[in-house]
Amino acid sequence: MTITERIDAITGIPDEYRRPDPPCPRSVKIELTGRCNFACSFCARSMRLRRQADMDKELFSRLVREMREAGVEELGLFYLGESFMVDWLPWAVEFAKVECGFPYVFLTTNGSLAAPGRVRACMEAGLDSLKFSLNYADEQQFQAVTKVKPTMFDVVERNVLGARAVRDEVEKETGHRCGVYASYIEYDGDQGRRIHTYATRLRKHVDEMYALPLYNQAALVTKREKELGWKPTAGNRGRSGALREPLPCWALFTEGHITWDGLLSGCCFDHTKEFTMADLNEVDFMEGWHSGRFLSLRRANLDKDVRGTPCETCVAYN
Repeated sequence: MTITERIDAITGIPDEYRRPDPPCPRSVKIELTGRCNFACSFCARSMRLRRQADMDKELFSRLVREMREAGVEELGLFYLGESFMVDWLPWAVEFAKVECGFPYVFLTTNGSLAAPGRVRACMEAGLDSLKFSLNYADEQQFQAVTKVKPTMFDVVERNVLGARAVRDEVEKETGHRCGVYASYIEYDGDQGRRIHTYATRLRKHVDEMYALPLYNQAALVTKREKELGWKPTAGNRGRSGALREPLPCWALFTEGHITWDGLLSGCCFDHTKEFTMADLNEVDFMEGWHSGRFLSLRRANLDKDVRGTPCETCVAYN
């Protein structure tokens, strides 16, 4: 199954999940850290609307084991932070794959810290998918978007090429194949044209590359994006080429999202804890998945009437 097929399977809500108390999600993203070394214009993380630290390893172990026993099949070792900032990332991959038996463990990175040695450790531990978020076309655009030194642009590109080389080596040595992928944001105007050229150049070095619309991150960065001349899309409609309707939002039904401090969120972009559905320090995963707050917000989404809920501003409801 390709990465876009997996994405589409999650963003397209199956009939059996279109209920306030859906079955266990097939996919969950768990945040090893809330920290990131970038301060991207399109991301609300740099606004520091919540405390940002690393997940406790014991909490991680308990939750990952719980989720696998409940039936979760795909585990993303990231959420809003940059997981390569965590030194025990390879251990987390191995724990999920070997100790808990997850069929598919995946990771998204900004690429700046994904040096070949660190990537090799993750792949040898059993990582199934490594995706680079490449949301800029050149050094100038890189600095403007990420707010870090422009020389890092070349570092990221070298790490993408290095990851592909490492993947081929590890596959030859062990037989395990980790997919290497990339995504980019479809900006507007000249910025969009520039990044399309860049994406075309790098496409041959990854197994698959796909485009994403410019999200408003639960309406937290809408004003900033518009000031930059960009046109954000309402809600999280999946990837470009397979956009879903904003309501009901798939993130409430088919994929779990867990913050570094153990909060189960109902949103892909919960930078404020406004979407907290349960505290998994106090309840187990499935109890949180079927919490009263979750059921109520899902009902509103199914009714396509989210007035007075945290989803209201995100989907630009009126």
